[in-house]
Amino acid sequence: MRLAGKVALITGGTSGMGRATAALFAKEGARVAITGRDEVRGRVALHEIKGAGSEGIFIRADVRSSDDCRRSVEETLRAFKRLDILFNNAGVFFPHAVPDCPEEEWDLTVDINLKGTFLMSKHALPVMIAQKSGVIINNSSGWGLVGGDAAAAYCASKGGVVLLTKAMAIDHGRQGIRVNCICPGDVDTPMLPEDAKQRGMTWEEYLKGAAIRPLGRIGQPEEIAKAALFLASDDSSFMTGSTLVVDGGGSAD
Repeated sequence: MRLAGKVALITGGTSGMGRATAALFAKEGARVAITGRDEVRGRVALHEIKGAGSEGIFIRADVRSSDDCRRSVEETLRAFKRLDILFNNAGVFFPHAVPDCPEEEWDLTVDINLKGTFLMSKHALPVMIAQKSGVIINNSSGWGLVGGDAAAAYCASKGGVVLLTKAMAIDHGRQGIRVNCICPGDVDTPMLPEDAKQRGMTWEEYLKGAAIRPLGRIGQPEEIAKAALFLASDDSSFMTGSTLVVDGGGSAD
């Protein structure tokens, strides 16, 4: 029960890493608010939170919208009276190099991955500042630290998340707020099969690429959730402005 008495708000909490993190946070004692755009998936994720013995709410929201981000924080406060943890997890990926990347796709990627992190933090930070405590976790990527093929917009947006994390850590450390980010490698979420499809690869071919990593496999959402739990809890009480790489060794070579 490392998060007993805490309240967490998780964007993109209806699938993949966000959903796994919501369930784990609930198991560890947190009350959890999740945001997403799909109400059906939201109800399923909410059922898992309550099945873990905790309270939860689903908020239909789009992180590209400042109004939705503000409302997400307000609804969390209305339900649970405080906000201790923000996990900026919502993200998208499209496989294109710069010449092939439509401008609309660039804007969508940056707006969700980077601007969404900014907007949610903008509305959550005043609450945490008033409380004189809080934790923000930003979900970046291994490709926010090193380049990746056919992923220009994604790499740019996730690299921005890494440095936004450091900037917020500097600005708000003296206010009792820690800000860190996770840099996952390939994780078994709905995003990966879609990436394989857009690259014209079978799922089997895609998985063969993971075999060259030191651990020889892709990650599971629950493994990223455990990293998020570490950063959300007092186990990481002397960490801020850090990037925690969880990529099976993919960035080691």
